[in-house]
Amino acid sequence: MSDIATGTAGIAILLILILLRVPVALAMFVVGFGGICVLSDMDSAMSLLASETFTLASKFELVVIPLFILMGNIATRTGVSRALYDAAYAAVGRFRGGLAMATLMGCGAFSALCGSSIASALTMGKVSLSEMERYRYAPRLATATVAAGGTLGILIPPSTGFVIYAILTEQSIGRLFLSGFLPGLLLLLLFIVTVALICHFRRDAGPAGVPLAPAAARQAFLAALPGAGVIFITIGGLYAGVFSPVESAAVGSGLMALIGLMRREIGFDDLWDAGRDSAQTTASVMMILIAAHLMNPFLALNHVPQWIGDTLTTSGLPPMGILALIVLCYLILGTFMDGFAMLVLTLPIFYPVVIAQGFDPIWFAVIVMIVLEMGLLSPPVGMNVFIVHSVVPHVAQSTIYRGIVPFWLAMIGALVILTAFPAIATALPDWVMGPQR
Repeated sequence: MSDIATGTAGIAILLILILLRVPVALAMFVVGFGGICVLSDMDSAMSLLASETFTLASKFELVVIPLFILMGNIATRTGVSRALYDAAYAAVGRFRGGLAMATLMGCGAFSALCGSSIASALTMGKVSLSEMERYRYAPRLATATVAAGGTLGILIPPSTGFVIYAILTEQSIGRLFLSGFLPGLLLLLLFIVTVALICHFRRDAGPAGVPLAPAAARQAFLAALPGAGVIFITIGGLYAGVFSPVESAAVGSGLMALIGLMRREIGFDDLWDAGRDSAQTTASVMMILIAAHLMNPFLALNHVPQWIGDTLTTSGLPPMGILALIVLCYLILGTFMDGFAMLVLTLPIFYPVVIAQGFDPIWFAVIVMIVLEMGLLSPPVGMNVFIVHSVVPHVAQSTIYRGIVPFWLAMIGALVILTAFPAIATALPDWVMGPQR
């Protein structure tokens, strides 16, 4: 069997295992470790496992992952999410579709605290869905708003997806965080416009909420200040160069814990639970990364990345055509693969092709994150849809998926805008950190 055939067989086995619901890390480990044993021997595979695990674990920048996960887990246990939602409601709740818009704004703000799409969807779903049901919002609009708003967690910094991308491509974490800010705001704006259009053409889909009295609105804004302050200090300090990404994550976690304890919203038992959950999530991410560092050498031994790169570059397609094919591959994989697993599996293959075509690696990171967001909403997996359904089990998943369609189109619009104007992703990093060399 030729090298390419062996590599292709390995990828096919991996996809079959994933479709059979084998944990992604285990599936990648079996294919990577087993493939190296077949191509070489057991000693080589064991040696590679030891060296790759040690090399990966010794990377200091990985500390940012558990710290930002911890910050998000603490935030979900405090009243910060409710305060952010109430402040957004005070600003736009009186408009038609205002509760849905407030939910999107709350998701955007909460994403800057937790960096997780699933945590954003779950937390804001618990906060906002009951309110939208009380005001008789169409279930399709209410649930789709939460599912789509939750996806902002993978784009608006701090984003664990950007950290994984940085580790796999040796890009700057700080520069990647900066690159996601303006595209995140763009996508948030497109989501809000989507809600406004839906409520304009279907006036019963999102009735206006009750306007808050000036005193109540002022109280809502004041209650949101601690959460907004943590966002400003951690992300602002990172942008200003005061903190490194790891320091920013540590400061954010500490401040969030301090605020929760001072306001008596959490106790030390809650902090213990947050730390335990963070350790479990971090272990899952690390297992996927370690498995990927075995899978990628197996593919390299079979020259699969080089073969795919040569095939694409000699296909006669223009660079935009090649980019469209790569995006299509991500969209297909996103229907049944976890986002992190998709990143670690595909980046070693597609990243060299993208660079060879002259695309900016920072800009490409933003494109990849948006496509991963689309995967969180796509059937049959659609993780954010499952999360929202768990909050409102009386709403059918098919109803949520139908409501997702306009937001999915908004994401395609964001991809088109970013492709036409890549400076939206690259201008802020270049301005703060200087042009990339």
